[in-house]
Amino acid sequence: MTIELPDVPATEDLSPEDLRLELACALFAQHKVSSIAGARLAGVDLFSFQRALGERGIDIVTAKQLAEDVETLNHLFPS
Repeated sequence: MTIELPDVPATEDLSPEDLRLELACALFAQHKVSSIAGARLAGVDLFSFQRALGERGIDIVTAKQLAEDVETLNHLFPS
């Protein structure tokens, strides 16, 4: 897929790689792609993508996912 973007001041100093990473992070933050798909879109490995998400303050795990994990752990290891 090829996307043509107009030259605008906000993006003129960004490389195509930086723009791909920003797009992938934005799509992940909107729950439109998974972390693996985001990493592929950005052209980086999963750990680099997760680091980029953290640098932007984007949660890698949602509160819902965390609650589900806690529920599963409580089911597996009742107190």
